[in-house]
Amino acid sequence: MWSPIISTRRRKRGRVLDFGWCGCETDSIRTHNMADTQKQIVTVGVTGASGAVLAQKTLSVLEQDARVERIHLVVTEAGQRLFSEELGITSGDLKQLPSRLLSRSTARIEVLPNKDIGAAIASGSYRVDSMIVVPCSMGTLAAIASGVSDDLVSRAADVILKEGRKLVLCMRDTPFNRIHLENMLRAQQAGAVIMPAIPAFYHHPQTIDDLVTQYVYRVLAQIHLPQENMYRWTGQTSAKKAEA
Repeated sequence: MWSPIISTRRRKRGRVLDFGWCGCETDSIRTHNMADTQKQIVTVGVTGASGAVLAQKTLSVLEQDARVERIHLVVTEAGQRLFSEELGITSGDLKQLPSRLLSRSTARIEVLPNKDIGAAIASGSYRVDSMIVVPCSMGTLAAIASGVSDDLVSRAADVILKEGRKLVLCMRDTPFNRIHLENMLRAQQAGAVIMPAIPAFYHHPQTIDDLVTQYVYRVLAQIHLPQENMYRWTGQTSAKKAEA
């Protein structure tokens, strides 16, 4: 039973209000669901910014990670066009999209229509541990930063922020204008991680896949799913010894 919100007790100079701890339903749900051994439920949003291969690699790594229980995939109309133009993968039946992207069947990924704002992930009472928007368009960033929840991607992101969970926005645009920068700052101040799709080169990538994979590994580390094969810089001395 919850302790009372307000109680009164007497002191020499009169009554004093005590504001006791007030438990709420969200706190109890989060405490109950976030056991150390519990697998993660992750939402992946895909928008129309260039970078379909980033979304494809993110889904592939998440789908093979034993620490992930379920992946909710939401693709905007522009995101569907992105897959078609950059990967040659047409949407058709959205339920078949994961198998087309991964070239294998999977039951771990559930596709949700972007117009379905009544989906489970649109409610804070539903357990989702984290969300990645990859790639994240500037339009989607603006919607999230201003709290305009007019589709499932923006509403799911809004829920993640209000519940204090991890939201990673993988921006894919350049150059940034002042509106973009201010929206990124606003989203970051609300709790989002702003992670532009900027490749690293200190691991000596040989292929585009090397660049994409390292970036995706860094993204997943932000939602507490570090990957064993992620390159970790250990300093120039160690790097020179490794090359020798």
